[in-house]
Amino acid sequence: MSADRPTLPPVRLHSEAELARDALSAPLMARAARLARWAERGVPVGVGGQILEEPLAAATGHLGLAGDEDGPAYTAEAWQLAVDTGLVEIAETEESEDGADLPDDAAAGVATPGEELGLLTSGSPQDILDIWLGGMETVLADAAAPDLADLADQLTEGGELDLDALDWNPEEEAELLDGILGNLYLLTALNERPDQDVPLPALAASMIVPDDMDEPTDDVLEEVSEAMMRLDDQFRVLEPIGLVAYRPVDEALIEELDEDGEAVLPQGPGTPAAGPLTDEDVSRYGLVRLTPLGVYAVRARMLDAGVHAPAVGDLTDKGADVLLDALPDYPEALAQAESELWLTARTPLDAARELLTSARGDDERAPRRRLAAQQTLSLVSPDAEAALREVLDDRQLGGLARVWLAERALPGIPEPSQEMIFWLTVDTLAAQLDSADEDATTELRDLVQGLTEQHSGFFDTAWRVDHPATADVLEAMGRLHPDKKAAKEARKAAFKARSRQSG
Repeated sequence: MSADRPTLPPVRLHSEAELARDALSAPLMARAARLARWAERGVPVGVGGQILEEPLAAATGHLGLAGDEDGPAYTAEAWQLAVDTGLVEIAETEESEDGADLPDDAAAGVATPGEELGLLTSGSPQDILDIWLGGMETVLADAAAPDLADLADQLTEGGELDLDALDWNPEEEAELLDGILGNLYLLTALNERPDQDVPLPALAASMIVPDDMDEPTDDVLEEVSEAMMRLDDQFRVLEPIGLVAYRPVDEALIEELDEDGEAVLPQGPGTPAAGPLTDEDVSRYGLVRLTPLGVYAVRARMLDAGVHAPAVGDLTDKGADVLLDALPDYPEALAQAESELWLTARTPLDAARELLTSARGDDERAPRRRLAAQQTLSLVSPDAEAALREVLDDRQLGGLARVWLAERALPGIPEPSQEMIFWLTVDTLAAQLDSADEDATTELRDLVQGLTEQHSGFFDTAWRVDHPATADVLEAMGRLHPDKKAAKEARKAAFKARSRQSG
């Protein structure tokens, strides 16, 4: 993998069958499919396949939306999705083919069910998802389009369409929406609860407020507020296709815009300003999350863009070397899920031998590989015992092999030498020091303190350990140890270790 290729945390995807069911039940997709079947006798359409006024009324009734004020709009939207995804196909009339100018209410063609419609019932889950993805792209384009009311105002005023006057840049708008979806994807990947809603102001702020800005300025808050209201419009468009689950901004809040048309931002944790807020307060400003289908879709778009966006299960058919190289960067729960899937494809004995072989090495990432191997081996049944006994005399693996055997209360475990104990201690600390997580740092500090309390003269022995990371580990212990005297001893030991290595 190239160093400049973006990499994201892994996500847990639903099965293709589950995702296909979600796609078919998304309100907009379901309506499009119903209209495509309804078009069996032929539906007259205008230029571009738009449904004409008379059949639109019939289609709205067919969907059971005749009594809904927005029924015709929902129906037209679903019809357009059917056209865009090939669920209906258009045969042009002779007049249309001749290039004649047709009245607005004249039929330019006839729509009938398209080939893609059959795939919704007889195709594979992937066929259904491909159709849905195509429709999702058209909905994304609609979400990034300028406000239709502003366009109408310009056209009714008799002027030419001026995108600059609309303050709308197609590329910037699409880029902003991609960024927002990317942030939602990242939050989903990192969150132990993927169904956790994100407050809309916090999401808008994540795209606008600079990381190094402690207190947002009024101008920045105004920009966040404007973005929040734009996102409210966009997520209302994206929810019916099943990409997001969205609780819109409270209509009462929208009506409370001040004279300049600026939205009033909430105050509280997770929002651009500070102050106590209840959950109900926060929800009034909009809550959003990617659905499982949305996670699948955003990941597919990222893969197309060249981003490395792994999913749990990707490594099942890869070697142990690939698995152990990747696992240290996975959140704990997903690392275990990935390991479990990898192990199910192998016998316990074969898996253990492959893991142990790949865990060897003196390179910088080797300690992290061994720690990942130890964590993966903890999931392996006692049937792998022979593989662990084979490495009891191995300098790099003998310590973790003894731990594995002892955890299962297996007999005949030879006592480790002091050299092996200290080597394993240095190796384990080296693996954990790569983490910049604040909680992990606290745990390391406690571990360092516990080690020196349990082993008197720890540093007198530790500096002699023949491990590439000995000096680095001792220097880190000097930084982490809460006792000044012990910290000084650690720094002295690190100096000795470095002198020994360079000599």
